[in-house]
Amino acid sequence: MPYKRQISAVLTDKLQHSNKVIIVYGARQCGKTTLCKEIIAGNPFKTLEINADQSKYLDILSSRDLKRLRALTEGYGLLFIDEAQRIPDIGINLKILKDEVPDLKILITGSSSISIAKSTNETLTGRKLTYTLFPVSLTEASEGKNNFETIDMFDDLLVYGSYPEVLTTVNLTDKEELLHEIVRSYLYKDILEMAHVEYSHKIKDLLRLLAFQTGSEVSINELSKSLGINRQTVERYIDLLEKTFVIYALGGYGKNLRKEISKQRKYYFYDLGVRNCIIGNFAHVSQRNDTGALWENFVINERKKQLEYNRIFAESYFWRTYSGAEIDYIEVRNNQINAFEIKYSKRKAKIPQSFIEAYPHTNYSVICKENMVEFADGLGFIKGEL
Repeated sequence: MPYKRQISAVLTDKLQHSNKVIIVYGARQCGKTTLCKEIIAGNPFKTLEINADQSKYLDILSSRDLKRLRALTEGYGLLFIDEAQRIPDIGINLKILKDEVPDLKILITGSSSISIAKSTNETLTGRKLTYTLFPVSLTEASEGKNNFETIDMFDDLLVYGSYPEVLTTVNLTDKEELLHEIVRSYLYKDILEMAHVEYSHKIKDLLRLLAFQTGSEVSINELSKSLGINRQTVERYIDLLEKTFVIYALGGYGKNLRKEISKQRKYYFYDLGVRNCIIGNFAHVSQRNDTGALWENFVINERKKQLEYNRIFAESYFWRTYSGAEIDYIEVRNNQINAFEIKYSKRKAKIPQSFIEAYPHTNYSVICKENMVEFADGLGFIKGEL
């Protein structure tokens, strides 16, 4: 495996010492299968590996028949199912196995939280642990590099993203070709196969609109008008895109003050290479007019990865008032508010006076290229308290 994934040690430990079903979510091509096979290779369990894209095991694994399930797994210490969302009724069948064959270790992956979550949330309550694998983190990509070498990677990461195969590909044309393949063959394929989508081209148009509005507040009503579909359909498509790990949202932070915007949402892409592929723009950051939005997306992505991998449960927001005062990223943990202004170039940013007055005990930091490595590696990164 070209990159040592941060979550590897946690998954290895849980596989060895827990009897719960371990579920690893993440987008296609982000490295779930490679990671799991690496973990399996380092464990003593005799493993039955099943790729749910192949049909020969699907009948048994969706049968609810304990006798058939026992016969399939007999003699094995670990059952690994890759892309388990393709198996009907996977949740109830895993429950049967876990209840009746308690010593059997079970590890599954899924590129959508729709089918698996729906199937497992009730049936595997108290019997599962869930994790999310993202495209390669900055911490993973920079292992063995010094600070200068890591900062030198930023421009490429903003344009081509951090899918493992894209990162290890040197030729820029080859990177673009890989991203087009990921978008065509996996992103759209999974989305359209996993849900009943009335207008497949509308999903593609919606993604383009969201890509052009990265880091900006999004109006569902405006999207509805632009796409010519009703608000409920837009909301359903956005929910679908979130559950297939294409985009995620930040809501507005506020104490319901009349001057604060708290009902709008901003959308970000899990991978910037995918985002740039969708709009057909792989120009260098020095030739773009969206560099600030890319940098903001990148910084928040890295924070999201570290929170997940370190199992730190914080709430994330943006903040803005109707008068235009704003802060890019707000993180609330244990009732402590941490505010971050995100700037591509190194320059100071003054915190809005209205925010100080409303939230006087907030920690505030400016994140730029020069301190991004420290920010990505250190979850306690706060430069000063107001």
